[in-house]
Amino acid sequence: MPREETPVAESAPSERNRKPSWWLMLGRDRAAAVAAVVLAVVALVAVFGRLFIGDRAQLQNLDASLRPPSLSDGVYGLLGTDVLGRSIVARLIDAAATTLSVAVPAVLCSLAIGSVLGLWAGYHGGRRESVAMRIADVILSFPSLLIAVVVLYVFSPSATNIVLILAVARIPVYLRTARAEAAELRSRLFVDAARTFGTPSRMIIYRHILPIALPTLLTVATLDFCFVMLTESSLSFLGIGIQPPDVSWGLMVAQGRQYLQTAWWITVLPGLAIVLTTVSATVLAAWARIATDPAQRWRLTLPKKRRAVSAAVPPEMIP
Repeated sequence: MPREETPVAESAPSERNRKPSWWLMLGRDRAAAVAAVVLAVVALVAVFGRLFIGDRAQLQNLDASLRPPSLSDGVYGLLGTDVLGRSIVARLIDAAATTLSVAVPAVLCSLAIGSVLGLWAGYHGGRRESVAMRIADVILSFPSLLIAVVVLYVFSPSATNIVLILAVARIPVYLRTARAEAAELRSRLFVDAARTFGTPSRMIIYRHILPIALPTLLTVATLDFCFVMLTESSLSFLGIGIQPPDVSWGLMVAQGRQYLQTAWWITVLPGLAIVLTTVSATVLAAWARIATDPAQRWRLTLPKKRRAVSAAVPPEMIP
């Protein structure tokens, strides 16, 4: 009896068309994988770090003032101490929680408000779109850092005020992006079909437009996270951001700049933390832009040596 052959040629296209795993795509891109690990470590330290260090970030010991990094004082002396003898390790952990507690809420608030207004204005068009865009133009006409400096100089500098100022200043970024996506999608056939069947506008925006626009908005939010964190660090460095006894990475850089020649670790280490976090977020945003694009996602599933060749070759022609 002849043996039945397996249809290998027919199974290959189905496997190629199968949606690749996010973990597979992330694992194939080493830079994005390292960036994801760095951001995960920073997030875990910010969320759970204070449970382990207690009050070590504020504990002073003048006998250990400006002690260089060493293993003689255990884990808390690993990165040295500042002028008051406070552990740099503990202060970096405490500052990570403070910095992310400002950057993350500011980005989430501006993302939510700007996306809702942008999708609503872009879908309806007309006067609503014009009013929303003029509001965005007015906010963008003032530099966000200048607005933050003026407002925080008039009012008391605090984490809440910084979050509110940065959230309002970054709303136009998401409003314009969401408006462009909605304006392009409102003329698609599936949106016209939903409108013909009497689907309410809010449900069309929620079910049909938002899922398509969301990857772009999240990519913009990842990049905007870097800008917001750098702005908070700049404000703290200028002395109108986070105020003692709270501590942030920008404030640590400001407090250690006069000891840069004698105790470099006070300034360099928090500055390095800022650079690593922002670069990692930028790299991960570039990966997410490709991973969320159905036309480009397949490139991340290929080995690194074949990506240069695949840039000019369609995926169906790759063996």
